[in-house]
Amino acid sequence: MTTRSGPGDGRLDPSLSAIMSERRKLINLAYRLLGSLADAEDVVQETYARWYTMSQRQQEAIESPGAWLTKVAGRICLDLLGSARARRERYVGEWIPEPLPDRQEWINGRSGGGTTADPADRVTLDESINMAFLVVLESMTPAERVALILHDVFRYSFAEVAEIVGRTPAACRRLASSARRRIRDSQPPATPAAQRAGIVRDFKQAWEAKDIEALIGLLDPDATAIADGGGLATAVLHPIEGGEQIARLLVDLVGKAPNLTILERTVNGQPGLVAQQDGVTVVVMAFDVAGDRIKHIWAVRNPEKLRPWTTG
Repeated sequence: MTTRSGPGDGRLDPSLSAIMSERRKLINLAYRLLGSLADAEDVVQETYARWYTMSQRQQEAIESPGAWLTKVAGRICLDLLGSARARRERYVGEWIPEPLPDRQEWINGRSGGGTTADPADRVTLDESINMAFLVVLESMTPAERVALILHDVFRYSFAEVAEIVGRTPAACRRLASSARRRIRDSQPPATPAAQRAGIVRDFKQAWEAKDIEALIGLLDPDATAIADGGGLATAVLHPIEGGEQIARLLVDLVGKAPNLTILERTVNGQPGLVAQQDGVTVVVMAFDVAGDRIKHIWAVRNPEKLRPWTTG
């Protein structure tokens, strides 16, 4: 949709350009809140639809269109989060946030599929996008989640957050504080990036070699592995507890898939692995590394969540 600034002058309306420039920020916000790129895009589409249902006079009366769009998108996300628990209860097996590829890998064609849109270009990859962080967000109340992301990640004041959440600024401050405690309590001290990458690389090599002892040595004794098939792909329905149990399951799985190719990839800004069969991505794995051991593995097999990774 284009709007001209004047009869026959051929120039785009600068106000339209300003409105559309907010799209990336809205996608970033909605993805962090919902853990799904597809849902985030639906939220942004609905947000713009509400803007364009207003008359020109109503639009011109809005002092800050960007703030208005953020408020609307935040409220839509809040409503969706409120109903997410019921949806997750109907979900087959465990639910894991949708993994995102690294932008450069997408550009190089490793994620292919003939799609020109680049999800990693639309979502800024930082610490608030890694899988461990997104999983912790899932344990929060919708209001905690919105308050934390808007204030700590997007730097909105608690007064602005209050307008979206429908609570007082003081209440929003308490919500964000509670959310921060959840994050501190659940996440170990950060392991240096180079060390994380080395551990994931060693894990890949041990997995390819079907070396159970090496895998056990790389996994925390209390490690947890969670798979998400969504009822559309074969996956273990419940978390696997214990490094040895995880190692034996992985070796068993790779033994049943002789044509499996395991690749090192960046998953949500962190070192991860992608397994392909006949050139098609069948699983994307994200890792949480604590010290020199892998503490958590998240394996996404749901094909609907693997669309950005699917090769042609």
